[in-house]
Amino acid sequence: MPSTDDLLGTTLRDGLAALGAEGAPAGGSAAALTAAISAALVAMTARASTESWPEAVGIAVQADVLRDRLVALAQSDTEVYGRALQTLKHPEELPPDRRDHELGTALARAAEAPLAIAGAAADVALLAAEATDRGDLRGQADAQVALVLAAAAAQAAARLVEVNLSAREEDDRVQEARAAAAVATRASREAF
Repeated sequence: MPSTDDLLGTTLRDGLAALGAEGAPAGGSAAALTAAISAALVAMTARASTESWPEAVGIAVQADVLRDRLVALAQSDTEVYGRALQTLKHPEELPPDRRDHELGTALARAAEAPLAIAGAAADVALLAAEATDRGDLRGQADAQVALVLAAAAAQAAARLVEVNLSAREEDDRVQEARAAAAVATRASREAF
């Protein structure tokens, strides 16, 4: 499996190649990085709108914080997902009386980062919706792109939570991830 540094510590071209490699960090990292790109677009739009939008500086700072959080979540997801894959690939190495518990624990841990990604992406979508509505017209299209990307990232991350916790349909984490995706989707629909 490629290391986190292969994905995050290289050029964009090399990072995308690492993401597309067999055994790569997969969907969670892709969702986190998509939402981080969205946050960067929101920050740019807000910074270009400071003359006409009094809250723009604060929105830009919030977007920067979310961008950094999402990059950290991409890294966390890569690491946790890698450990979960190792456990899932070799269940015979687990003591039989602990196997189900260990497999469930690995999947639950693998759901933690996507859950946080879904929430952060929803927050970015809300900021992007505000930037779409209040930002300078020159940056409106960028804010709209940010909104669409953030909504898609929230939906993707929520799906990963569902998959990792499939045995626990009523799990509060599944409901929380779905709620975050719904917030992002609603923000996107209302903006267009």
